[in-house]
Amino acid sequence: MELNRVDLNLLVALDALLAEHSVTRAAERLHVGQSAMSSTLGRLRKLLGDPILVRDGRALVPTPRALALELPVRRLLADTERLLSDAGGFDPAADARTFTILASDFVVMTFLQPLLARLSREAPAVRFTVLPPGEGFEEDLRRNRVDAVVVPREILPGYRKFRHQVLFRDRYVCVVDRDNPDVGGSLSVEQLSTMPYHAWGSGALPSLVEIQLDSLGIERRIELVTTMGIAPFVVRGTRLLTIIPSRLASYPSILPDLRLLEPPVLLGGLSETLLWTDINDADPGHRWMRRVFAEHAAALAAAGTQ
Repeated sequence: MELNRVDLNLLVALDALLAEHSVTRAAERLHVGQSAMSSTLGRLRKLLGDPILVRDGRALVPTPRALALELPVRRLLADTERLLSDAGGFDPAADARTFTILASDFVVMTFLQPLLARLSREAPAVRFTVLPPGEGFEEDLRRNRVDAVVVPREILPGYRKFRHQVLFRDRYVCVVDRDNPDVGGSLSVEQLSTMPYHAWGSGALPSLVEIQLDSLGIERRIELVTTMGIAPFVVRGTRLLTIIPSRLASYPSILPDLRLLEPPVLLGGLSETLLWTDINDADPGHRWMRRVFAEHAAALAAAGTQ
């Protein structure tokens, strides 16, 4: 194939088609009409001598050759974007950029929120869009739909297939209202099994606490299920018991109203880990973001809040 026959826009369209598995969604992603994207798909099929996407029932699925091309095309486009950038670098004081990160409300409250003041000073045009991880968060990351993911590595045995960096570690504590009459200075396994219990989860990611309690055969009298971030707030003023990371239980605005107790059983901790892909590893803006996160993590650890 002669290189002068290749239009860079075709590679951009190919990347969108392979990411979305849909002509309609690829067109929406690139802000073009569906007929224009269909025409582009035809040009790609002729150029590559491959159908690229084939129908399987009501869905379109990539051919083996298309799957083989997916990551090389994405890397090529990322390299080209870096090559054509004005300064070849990233100036947080002047450059505008939006980073999309998948992370829990726990991470937002205890890690990202304390970082906002620094970010507003050093990078006034940088924005963060933070969404909860869904069931397909690994695929979102692999397909470059998001810039990074922060999850406990304990729930992802295959986390090493991504670039990764532990941001902070934490342990679990039992939490009740300060004036809860059902609990004294310690908590027993029987109380854990019989007290009204608040469980948390995102609906997509497993709760490490619930996994561990299930493995230990400990029953719970679950009366409420929410996301983790609001757990200490819903326990306040009730007889509910919950188990959450100590950093969340120690959140300044809520800590005076709570009582923190050691779990009556041994529970493993969690390691909130930043995940990213090879495609973004050398990107100047992404490297800046990771450096800021690492410095913030080190500062929290030095302050004893790690």
